[in-house]
Amino acid sequence: MKSLLNSPSYTRFSRQSTVWLRLTLLCVVGLNVATLTAAKLTITVEKPIIGADISFVPQEEARGKKYFDKGKEADVMTILKDNAFNWIRLRLFVDPTAENGYSKDGFCGLEKTLEMAKRIKQAGLHFLLDFHYSDTWADPGKQFTPSSWQRYTGSGLEGQVYRYTQEVLNRFIEEGVRPDMVQVGNEINNGMLWPQGKLPEGDLKTDTTLEMDSFCKLLRCASAAVRAVDPSIAIMVHIACGGQHAESVAFFDKIISRDVKFDIIGQSYYPKHHGTLDDLTFNLNALAKRYAKPIIVVEYQDYRKEVNDIVHNLPEGLGWGTFIWEATSPGWGNLFDRDGKTNENMTIYPTLYKDYTK
Repeated sequence: MKSLLNSPSYTRFSRQSTVWLRLTLLCVVGLNVATLTAAKLTITVEKPIIGADISFVPQEEARGKKYFDKGKEADVMTILKDNAFNWIRLRLFVDPTAENGYSKDGFCGLEKTLEMAKRIKQAGLHFLLDFHYSDTWADPGKQFTPSSWQRYTGSGLEGQVYRYTQEVLNRFIEEGVRPDMVQVGNEINNGMLWPQGKLPEGDLKTDTTLEMDSFCKLLRCASAAVRAVDPSIAIMVHIACGGQHAESVAFFDKIISRDVKFDIIGQSYYPKHHGTLDDLTFNLNALAKRYAKPIIVVEYQDYRKEVNDIVHNLPEGLGWGTFIWEATSPGWGNLFDRDGKTNENMTIYPTLYKDYTK
């Protein structure tokens, strides 16, 4: 399927006034039939979510890495499923082969992510797709606009976000690998698609108006595209403020007041950046009470049992679960050693699942 994302004839709004009017209603005003319809749906997921981000796996396998559990070689999906994992998260870059992109070999681009998604579905696992809206890493310290999108500004960039999100999701569905959940951006507490969608750092977000308006238009376009394609796909908004309560509230109060439609609060928790376990506990409990939305710690590395217990014990069943980041990397998730063998860190997950499903 030839991509239309960068076709000038496809993307110039002056030639498609009807499309532009619809995008204005969807993204800027925030009113659309798909969202209103979605408001009547109950979006359900299998929980507890025992999830893993394994986006590095294709690169590891390309270098010849194999995976082992209890002395036997097996597919990494099978190993994770056998150890009570039921969700897999994959990141997606717009064009990782671009000049300043993530990978000249196209890792974490659309085609290779589709290949991984097929393995996820074949294994009977659930699938979270993480849109970065960048050619490379997006996080609180950087949110680079894709190189092929840099000619767009203002409403042009808003429309590009909508079209790209819509086209990508349609492609996944056509290939039979519909995501069960999507993130519209990765760790976006400082915004996305800089400079247009950049936000001040920290709880200074409380005082922003123009910056937050610009950011929320982009975020509404991403969310509206998901709703338009399939309103039953759960939408997560993901920030990296696991233990930062003031910043979390400043962010979510602002986007909710600007009619950003989403279903799930996602947080990252790395202690050196996001505080103590007590900070995490306080923040997540307070967010659950304030917003009454499900919460997932969608990236973590340390304190595996403790983080899962904190999420599981949130009030009203709003703690839906976790995703350990890069489970196969000894330097990150560390559930496998350098030889691809599961280690003692893997053993806690079957016990957690059993305890949480009693």
